[in-house]
Amino acid sequence: MNKAFKRVLAAARAAKLPGVEASTSYGTPALRVRGKSFMRMKDADTMVLLGPLEEKEMLMAAAPAIYFETDHYKGWPAFLVRLSKISDAELRHRIARAWRHKAPKRLVDEFDGKAPAKKSGRTAKRA
Repeated sequence: MNKAFKRVLAAARAAKLPGVEASTSYGTPALRVRGKSFMRMKDADTMVLLGPLEEKEMLMAAAPAIYFETDHYKGWPAFLVRLSKISDAELRHRIARAWRHKAPKRLVDEFDGKAPAKKSGRTAKRA
């Protein structure tokens, strides 16, 4: 495991995101939630994060030294992050946002402290 991925993994653990597991994607270290990839390493200083296209555009415009894309990612809900340029706090936040983008709604609700809807299994009788 390379140093950059260790930092990413530490950030994910610090965010206390449930269901996160280390894995691989396209032969590189990755993070998944319930089997869905939401982050992977591209190279020693670059990670790929998944997220909404609107957020991607906003981040690239606001902080182009950190967030960018290559032609390969144009039009896709994924953007690149320069790990050498991002703070630990921002890294934690971005990983949490990517996790929210891919995690099942019930898991996100549990994480947010919202009680999942209870199903009684009973049907109401009509008069």
